[in-house]
Amino acid sequence: MADVLKPRWGQPATGIISNVVFFLVAWLTWYLFSDPRGPVASWPYPFVMYLAVMILVGLWQHMFLGDWPFQNLSPPVRGVVETIINLIVVWFVIHVIFYRVLGLGFNFLSQSGIESALAAGPVKGKATLDLAMFVEPGRRFAERAIVTFVLIGFFSYPFVTILFGKWPVRPSDLTQPQAGFAEIGWASLLTLFFYSVLIVPFWGAVWESSFGTAIGLGRPWWAGFAGTGHVHWVFGWWEWMVIVLFMTANVWRMKPWSLIKLPQPWKGIISFIFTVIISYLCALVCVKLIPAWVNMEEVTHHLPAADAGNATRFLWYHAAEVAGFTLVPFLAWHHYFDDMAPMADKDSWGAFWFRTIGVLVLMVITYCIYYIINFGYWGLGIHHMHGELAERYISGESLIWNFWFIIPLLWNEWFFHKWPFYVHEHH
Repeated sequence: MADVLKPRWGQPATGIISNVVFFLVAWLTWYLFSDPRGPVASWPYPFVMYLAVMILVGLWQHMFLGDWPFQNLSPPVRGVVETIINLIVVWFVIHVIFYRVLGLGFNFLSQSGIESALAAGPVKGKATLDLAMFVEPGRRFAERAIVTFVLIGFFSYPFVTILFGKWPVRPSDLTQPQAGFAEIGWASLLTLFFYSVLIVPFWGAVWESSFGTAIGLGRPWWAGFAGTGHVHWVFGWWEWMVIVLFMTANVWRMKPWSLIKLPQPWKGIISFIFTVIISYLCALVCVKLIPAWVNMEEVTHHLPAADAGNATRFLWYHAAEVAGFTLVPFLAWHHYFDDMAPMADKDSWGAFWFRTIGVLVLMVITYCIYYIINFGYWGLGIHHMHGELAERYISGESLIWNFWFIIPLLWNEWFFHKWPFYVHEHH
């Protein structure tokens, strides 16, 4: 007897109801924890850091460990328990793994370490560094460094499962939690590799510009051809890497990589190479097209002084923001609208293109709601979005809201097994 999940009220009613609920939950929790008008008002840091690590830890729990050891609990109990565990592990990862383990070697990954150094005061007879900037509310460099680690991890952890079919851990006779920990270890090694190449050089440049020297760290090797040495160049195309990867697993239903009949790891390697190419092209198209609807003269006028009138950094980061507006559409379409398409065969190329175009249309609509209708200001309370459109584009931080919005959706699908929006049927 197979256990099948069915939408409680049919489609599209179940999809509409569930996503309205997710939006309201996200909006309420945003007000409670992040909105400057709310009781906690932790915008943007450390709120951003915690929400980023929450998703990463949730991915470990569900995708790698298969919800072990709570997989046999019934929803909603399982969801509540896994959420509590998630928050405990998030605290441990940030305050122990990053601040007190990795932060011993990479000091830019330890906010508490930097604060301790500042509190200790100058060392007699030694040149002192101005650490105050690292603890200013508007900077919080170590917390930002952790977010850049999670940015890399949003791709480098799940791509082992999605593109490589869990190779080399699977196939094997490993059971949980051994299999899950093996995957976490393997993917963490890959994450550290990507982080060292793509992120650490930026922090080398930050240290050099702040203190005059950072001899132990590299510098942005992409500055010459990218037009900017800022890490936002990485954000621009790496965020599209995340989108293409999860589009593959969601509304694309593993197309086009399902055409590759080679065994692993060759299938994964080929898929990875083409994912990089497709993602970079998507980001580059955004960089070229953004000036078509954004008044670049006004944007340039409002750029931070450090950009010296060069809008390249803004364009690459905004390319990442554009990508972020696909998150809710493709996740909702797959998980709560069951990949609906007018074609009888959901796996056909016609259905593939129907959902792809549909996600892009919804991306445009949600982008307009956030920036032009200015939901970021009146809905989320982001104070620096009160100005004209050019100012909103520069400091809207829509990626933060889009990732926060998907947490209720992912938690319900991962931990609550779609309760109460779906019901179990035995066949």
